[in-house]
Amino acid sequence: MPTDIRPSLGLRPVINVSGTMTSLGASIVVPEAIEAMASILPHFVEINDLQRKASAVIARLTGGEAGFVTASCSAGISLAVAGAMSGDNLLAIEKLPDVVPEKNEVLVQMGHVVSYGAPVDQAIRLAGGKVVLIGQATSTHRFHMEKAITEKTAAAVYVVSHHVVDYGLLNLKEFVEIAHARGVPVIVDAASEYDLRIFLEQGADIALYSGHKFLGGPTSGIVAGRKELVRHAFLQNMGIGRGMKVGKESIFGVMAALEAWERRDHAGIRERETGYLNLWKRTLDGRPGVTALIEPDPTNNPLERLRLIVDAGEAHITAWDLADALAKGSPPIIVRDHEVEHRYFYLDPCNLHPGQEGIVANRLAEELDKARASNEIIATPIENRSKHRFDGVLRWPD
Repeated sequence: MPTDIRPSLGLRPVINVSGTMTSLGASIVVPEAIEAMASILPHFVEINDLQRKASAVIARLTGGEAGFVTASCSAGISLAVAGAMSGDNLLAIEKLPDVVPEKNEVLVQMGHVVSYGAPVDQAIRLAGGKVVLIGQATSTHRFHMEKAITEKTAAAVYVVSHHVVDYGLLNLKEFVEIAHARGVPVIVDAASEYDLRIFLEQGADIALYSGHKFLGGPTSGIVAGRKELVRHAFLQNMGIGRGMKVGKESIFGVMAALEAWERRDHAGIRERETGYLNLWKRTLDGRPGVTALIEPDPTNNPLERLRLIVDAGEAHITAWDLADALAKGSPPIIVRDHEVEHRYFYLDPCNLHPGQEGIVANRLAEELDKARASNEIIATPIENRSKHRFDGVLRWPD
């Protein structure tokens, strides 16, 4: 593991078992990307020409006709939507988002309007798009989408995420079929997805990925897909995309991360991560009030996580208090706690340096032993988490 500079900056040395979360720095950047970024930083390049080189690499790995690198997947949503509305009309591009073309409506299933740190629909509205929600939170039927498409429909956005409702909604193939029958392009937000080809293969016109999550590149977004639509999205760099620009190092770093992805020993990584999961399960099995289950990823990424279910009466601590204790301890362990009010959280092994899996196991045992030794059940109201969730950011900077 490289030298840890965090103590010199006064930063907590957190261990990430939450996953590829932007709030924690997303991922461990691969050495190839680090080397590429360092090699290009001293030199001048013509950015558009470098983006053309990136386009070729993106097209090869995604199966799209073209691609480019932007600031983030969220930026990619805004740029793709803007491109679907403005086309290559440079004056229209300059006037967004205040002046929008008549064709400005963007369809999204209600069960897909989630937050990845900001609302999905806000990324559409930033471009000047008018969000048209279809269906209900737990159900979308064909007629919801078919009847929502009008002459004002510019695009339809489909979100692939563990946050979305995962039942009762239109799947991507059906979503594409309905949209394409009326000439509406489909934009897929696949920020945290492992498969770089499947969404375009299933008919999406544009697929958007984070360069800094499973790929292990610098903070960035990747726009890939049909050449004309990608070009229209790229032209937004002369408009709303100016504030979403990336430098030469990010573009070249993403290119290197993509090429490293081709050579990566994916099977070997899965085997190592399975070893971590089994270690944690052995550590937890047999402990009072704790159930450990190894479960597949909900969006079909080729990986597994450990779900830790807590019976507070037996374990003497709630799931959320255990998550908080792990985060506050030494070293801090940050778990995947999006559903902790249901008495469980997850441990994700994908972002560990060698040896950290043992530290995680020891900290789990330590906190559970401490709770069992308590005469009272450690149980703070779950409402406290909601009440104080944003205290840190609202106080920033202290």
